[in-house]
Amino acid sequence: MGASSELVPIIKRELKAQQLTYADLARELGMSESNVKRMLAKEDMPLSRVDAICRVLHLDFADLARQVADAQPLISTLSLEQEQAVVGDEQLMLVALCVLSQWTAEQMLAVYRLSEAELIRALIRLDRLGVIELKPLNRYRLKLAKTFRWQPDGPVMRYFRKHALQDYYAGEFAGSDEGLLLVHGRISRALAPSFVERLQRVAQEYAQQHLADQKLPEAEREGYTLVLAMRRWEFAVFEAWRR
Repeated sequence: MGASSELVPIIKRELKAQQLTYADLARELGMSESNVKRMLAKEDMPLSRVDAICRVLHLDFADLARQVADAQPLISTLSLEQEQAVVGDEQLMLVALCVLSQWTAEQMLAVYRLSEAELIRALIRLDRLGVIELKPLNRYRLKLAKTFRWQPDGPVMRYFRKHALQDYYAGEFAGSDEGLLLVHGRISRALAPSFVERLQRVAQEYAQQHLADQKLPEAEREGYTLVLAMRRWEFAVFEAWRR
């Protein structure tokens, strides 16, 4: 639970939703309306007072805590130091990519050769890095925004360019459920950002479909990796022939 300053906006929102005034709250708490206003304005109250307000609002304290957590701003990118911590530990990187796909702890343990102790250690580190909020029974809340992306030239993308891209593109992409498209063209510089936005929307739709399909039986799902890219580029062999 954060400071009481984080609770006050939630309390005010609940009061409004239940059509309760400060006077109503003051009467239930046995306080004057002016003291209630002063307490909320100062955003400083003891835990016992928070409990009393929860009773007035018929709100469980755990629900209040959950609303505070949900109101926290989500992270759209990690710092260089955070990314370096991820790639510096192979197990941590594996678990980080799993939580980005919102795997459960049970799924990670079933698929990968991780002990429960190793998994918990990785989850605790991701919690400290701000990637997740770790909860009891190895549950977690992902603290990354839908627009999250690795830094373009950060440690994670450098790692995957060095270790993963060649392996990825070595596939034949010959299956009916696979595809590799290479399209080259010359278009207006002003239009290029709009194509990048479309690629981002495809990536977001894919991520949303992944979440929606979590309710399907495991036998009906398959692991696919979607790589979308667009950049100014010419094959080095061709560039060498330029005048």
